[in-house]
Amino acid sequence: MDNFDSSKAPGNENLDAPIPFDEDPDKPIPFDDVNTSETGVSHSPLTLGGGGPVEAPKVKAAPQLTRPAEKKPQEKIVSSDRITGIRTFFTKLHPGAMEFLDEQIGNWLKKNPGVTIKRTNTTTGEVQAKKTEPNIIITIWY
Repeated sequence: MDNFDSSKAPGNENLDAPIPFDEDPDKPIPFDDVNTSETGVSHSPLTLGGGGPVEAPKVKAAPQLTRPAEKKPQEKIVSSDRITGIRTFFTKLHPGAMEFLDEQIGNWLKKNPGVTIKRTNTTTGEVQAKKTEPNIIITIWY
C-alpha cells in the first residue's frame, strides 16, 4: 500500500475541482522562461581554425553520352508447349485397381485425341474415403 501523507493536503478543499488559473487562459504558454541572450550562448557558426569560406571544387562537364540504339520490340512468342489443362487419376494400391486405372487413362486419351501430354507426375498418398487407404495418384498436364 502507498504511504500517502494526508497531513499536507488541506481538509476543506474539493480535490475533484479544477485548478483555477491566475492568468489569461487564452495566452500561449512560453517554452522557456530563460532569456538566451543572458546565458552567453553564441548562435554564430563554429569555426575550426580554417581560412575563409571553402568553395566547392568545380566539376568539368561530362562529354555528351549517346543513347544506346533502341531495340525493336520483339514479337511475343506463343509456345505450343504451354500447359493448358490438368487431369488427376487415382486408385488403391492393389493389382486389379491399378489395371483399371490403366484402362481409365487409355480411354481418356482415346476420347481426347487432341491432348498432347506435356508432363506427368506419379506419387503415393492417402486418400480419404470410407476408409483412409494408400493410393497411387497420377497427375497428367496437357
